[in-house]
Amino acid sequence: VAITTRLLVSHLSGIRHYEKDIAKVKEEKEKANRALKLTKPYQDREQKEKEGKGIGKTEGDKSRKEHEGEVKSRNSKPGRRDKEFEQEEYYLKEKFESVIESLKIFKNDPLFFKPGSQFLYSTYGFTLLSAVVERVSGQKFTDYMLKMFRDLDMLSTVLDDNEAMIYNRARYYVYNKKGRLVNAPYVDNSYKWAGGGFLSSVGDLLKFGNALLYSYQVGQFKNTNGKLLPGYLKPDTVAMMWTPVPKTEVSWDRDGKYAMAWAVVEKKQEYGCCRQQRHYASHTGGAVGASSVLLILPEELNPEVVETGLVVPPRGVIVTIICNMQSVSLNSTALKIAREFDKQKWAQ
Repeated sequence: VAITTRLLVSHLSGIRHYEKDIAKVKEEKEKANRALKLTKPYQDREQKEKEGKGIGKTEGDKSRKEHEGEVKSRNSKPGRRDKEFEQEEYYLKEKFESVIESLKIFKNDPLFFKPGSQFLYSTYGFTLLSAVVERVSGQKFTDYMLKMFRDLDMLSTVLDDNEAMIYNRARYYVYNKKGRLVNAPYVDNSYKWAGGGFLSSVGDLLKFGNALLYSYQVGQFKNTNGKLLPGYLKPDTVAMMWTPVPKTEVSWDRDGKYAMAWAVVEKKQEYGCCRQQRHYASHTGGAVGASSVLLILPEELNPEVVETGLVVPPRGVIVTIICNMQSVSLNSTALKIAREFDKQKWAQ
């Protein structure tokens, strides 16, 4: 088989995630799909109620709230452990000197499916991507990334290296089986720098989001007389990264598809005065004792404004949340915040 970098970046490679048993992976996927089918009618009804002002409450509201209450109480119980965090490899303590060396963890394992045929989120797929970067650049992947962060002015973004003294590094927390808050266990992330090995701040992630949004939009602005500098990436590159890839899915956003290292929701409206879907890109992050999200909601640019050059990019809303707690779902919160700021902006 042939595995391309495009397949790796869209999680279509067939390389396993932390779970080694393909039967268990399929079982979990089926459970997730069944749960989505059960909750979708309630979510759709709730959306219609928000859009149809003055519609009275029905018996369906009560059953929906009861259903959501049961799900919430079941899922938010202290001590509940995410299935993914039950995998032993999440808690590796071995230190790897290079990403090439860390490939030994999974390089001899069978593929779960033919590359390109199915979607399976894989941290190890990104470990392999980082090995490609290391070989092509002729530099250690970590050195390559730290230089890139410096170019982006992300001076607080560093490796989550246990040995290094890092100013203002937060402590990580988890709930134990008894529901008590405890310190997260020690881990060494050198086996997955690309998939979850960097420390950052909300300020740096906002810079990163603005740099991407600027790169995405700068090509649309005309008559700037050379006043606008080029983006860090080409506009077409970001557009490609934010274009949904067939056969992909997103567990944390039912409207989205996976693109290239980003979850993307496309602009969509099927009927007048009905539900409108805005285009945005996001990604969540989960590690031992920490959770995060970065969401970018580009502004829908007015052609006249673009032509006259009265405004400059980036235009839109960027939301990032980082918390030192494991297994916290943040994407829906980030989207609500982004929509609120977007709404206030257009109301002015």
